[in-house]
Amino acid sequence: MSLFLSKDEEAFKTKARNFAEDHVIPQANEVEAGKYPRELIRDMGRENLLGAPFSKSDGGQGLGWVSEVIVAEEISAANAATEMSRAASTTLYAAPLAYFGNNQQKKDFLRPVLTGESIGALALTEPLAGSDAAGIRTTVAQRGDSYVLNGEKRFITNGGLADQYFLFAITDRKKGGRRGMSAFLVPRESSGVKVVKAYSLLGMRGANVAHIRFRNVKLPPENLVGRKNQGFDILLDELDRERPVVSAEMLGIARAAYEAALEYSNKREQFGRPIREFQAISFRIADMAVKLEASRLLILNSGRLLDMGRSIRKAGAIAKVYATEASFEVANSALQVHGGIGYTRDTPVERYFRDARFMMIGGGTSDIMRHIIQREAYRDLESRSKA
Repeated sequence: MSLFLSKDEEAFKTKARNFAEDHVIPQANEVEAGKYPRELIRDMGRENLLGAPFSKSDGGQGLGWVSEVIVAEEISAANAATEMSRAASTTLYAAPLAYFGNNQQKKDFLRPVLTGESIGALALTEPLAGSDAAGIRTTVAQRGDSYVLNGEKRFITNGGLADQYFLFAITDRKKGGRRGMSAFLVPRESSGVKVVKAYSLLGMRGANVAHIRFRNVKLPPENLVGRKNQGFDILLDELDRERPVVSAEMLGIARAAYEAALEYSNKREQFGRPIREFQAISFRIADMAVKLEASRLLILNSGRLLDMGRSIRKAGAIAKVYATEASFEVANSALQVHGGIGYTRDTPVERYFRDARFMMIGGGTSDIMRHIIQREAYRDLESRSKA
């Protein structure tokens, strides 16, 4: 029994791990070779491993955000690209729809994603707007009874294969991104939607990450999510919920790398004894274990705060910057423990190393996380001074 997980959460963790071991690991090489894991996502839906944090009335499991980070860690430990594809649909796309969409939108666009029958994608990043999310240039103009969408999005996970996008665009240029942004649901098969390219990635090779162009795409008024010009608030809420999940994905990679290094150092012999007996190796293992435990506690803290309805702007940024950087450090150490064989594709360690690098960029760079942390720290100081 974990001090930090309830009995039900432990049981859910076991269920997720069993699924990952029985279904995800056997297909990891196919996904690494470029096969998008659509069937695996559908299977997760059948096993109720999608939509853990969302209410049962919306088609979710009603288990809270701690359960969502549990799924993210377990699936990612088996294959990070599969988890990246899952989370892009059932966290990044689903969260803003679940919390800001109306009942009809949830029925039509959310429920099919939470069963795994449909795939979603969050369309935010653009060629000229990455870390500066408020600087997006994609626009939606109202023309008669319809909206008309124009612009481009890039680095969109699931972008080339999703059935629908949760898209952010400017609806009032005079007000700018923070006060003139809105959110829309855009079916991929809409006239004027073109997938320009799928990117070839360093890691996460089974995930589909695309550049998409929108030209005079007509949207009905009912595809507006929330209120007009409320988009930036919706986006901030989505990012807060995304960050513990992507942090847990990186924890999963780190755990897999650590376990591989632990086993290898125990059986690999040099100079007549297992390399674990050399302090240079054993202290690496110790440092890796510390990083894993610290990451897990920071991530669980964020998940608990979300489940309590508390703000996690600072806590989520802390968890993300630490867990993502720790994951790459652990993967790097695991590769070093393996020596030459770790640099080959005879072991999955080189994949862990490549996959772990991604989330220091995606979901808000480490530099942006540090900006958020210091900003919130000074705001806390000012609040205490006024009290």
